[in-house]
Amino acid sequence: MGNDGGSIPTRRELVKEAARNPTTAQLKETRQEKQEFLWTTDPISNRPLEVPVVSDCAGRLYNKETILEYLLPSEDSRGKEEADKILEGSVKSLKDIVEVKFVIDEDEDAAGANNKANKPPKWKCPLTNKPLGPGAKAVYIVPCGHAFVAAAIKEVSGEKCPQCEGPYASNDVVPILPTEETDIARLLLRETTLKEQGLAHSLKKQSGSKKRKKHADKAEAKSSSMTLNGEKNSGHIKNSATASLTAKVMAEQDERNKKRKINPNENLKSLFTSNNRASGKNTDFMTRGFTVTARDK
Repeated sequence: MGNDGGSIPTRRELVKEAARNPTTAQLKETRQEKQEFLWTTDPISNRPLEVPVVSDCAGRLYNKETILEYLLPSEDSRGKEEADKILEGSVKSLKDIVEVKFVIDEDEDAAGANNKANKPPKWKCPLTNKPLGPGAKAVYIVPCGHAFVAAAIKEVSGEKCPQCEGPYASNDVVPILPTEETDIARLLLRETTLKEQGLAHSLKKQSGSKKRKKHADKAEAKSSSMTLNGEKNSGHIKNSATASLTAKVMAEQDERNKKRKINPNENLKSLFTSNNRASGKNTDFMTRGFTVTARDK
């Protein structure tokens, strides 16, 4: 602004209404609002969460009905694309989700039912009776799906679910809607580890894992056929005639490779300057080189 016959604004006026970085309180408030939305609403259908509720490997919550509609063939391509953006490729089959078994707080649920008709149910931890929601750090166990307060699971000794006494590993305790970077990184590491083992989020075998394992075994067998000297070994061939023919072909290939190293190609050799000074004037600029000797001067 300025140089147009009008007033020239000062720096104070320019930065007075400028966008500023949000404060810590504003960030906390925004995070709290987002958590309240995700704890009560299905992010794909924007409907209130209703039992049965399922979760993916990232700890996000969905209505099971919504996931079933997503997995079934549909002509609604726009809705499919929006769901893909939210899921981020985490759900490809029912094996990629776990049904979270919440314990409903009947007292809170009955008290809130009179105020709001379509209000989502209130959940609580069966061990501590504390509410499960945005204000508490909650987890669920794979594969049984029972949900608890994170602190209660840490205090419980052993690796059996307090509800069903089903066995579980410490890595299979999944935070619900995690916000801390350490929890998010741990879930990403768990997802990668399960994929390498051919397992889905529910600890069930992924479809096609046998096929991938078969190809991996073939690649491993192929690499193991190399000897310590770098030469291929034909001893694994059971047919003696085929084995001898294979050994003969490999010997011929090795002999050709040795000759190629000893006797280089003449066409490639002609591209470089040799010590023959007499033929320097009879060659083109590609083979003549740039060195000028005392005799040429």
